Amino acid sequence: MAEQRRKKSSRTKEKETEWQERVVQIRRVTKVVKGGKNLSFRAIVVIGNEKGQVGVGVGKAADVIGAVKKGVADGKKHLIDVPLTKSNSIPHIVNGVGGGAKVMMRPAAPGTGVIAGGAVRTVLELAGVRNILAKQLGSNNPLNNARAAVNALASLRTFADVAAERDIPVENLYA
Repeated sequence: MAEQRRKKSSRTKEKETEWQERVVQIRRVTKVVKGGKNLSFRAIVVIGNEKGQVGVGVGKAADVIGAVKKGVADGKKHLIDVPLTKSNSIPHIVNGVGGGAKVMMRPAAPGTGVIAGGAVRTVLELAGVRNILAKQLGSNNPLNNARAAVNALASLRTFADVAAERDIPVENLYA
């Protein structure tokens, strides 16, 4: 009986450790109410498994820990799948928009690494991308940049996807 419990708990730990979470920003926010000001915390959290799934979540609570937990739950609700190439890059050049932020991403050769800044870098690392060039344009707001990065990654398509859409074999895409 005790062995079964140990096996069960090790399985749940494996599931928990599969997902990595990184806090991009914690901000103290206030709301003016009748009795004065209400203080709360907003946490922007990026969650991913480094195998092609990533999500951005936002949580608000009276304490930081509660805000981070809510952000992780929100991030898990908004997961996307990212198609990766053999060299852990993206299949093609892509642009993403989130609010006032724009993000441009280009595939890179193996050994290049993740050349990106701020929230975009966090999103790409947790998505499992290892070789990429990215640039934030427009805004330096971490939430909008993270959402723009997720928008760009969500609009990626593989050669197989495009071939299936057009009802032709992959070999005919190059013709």
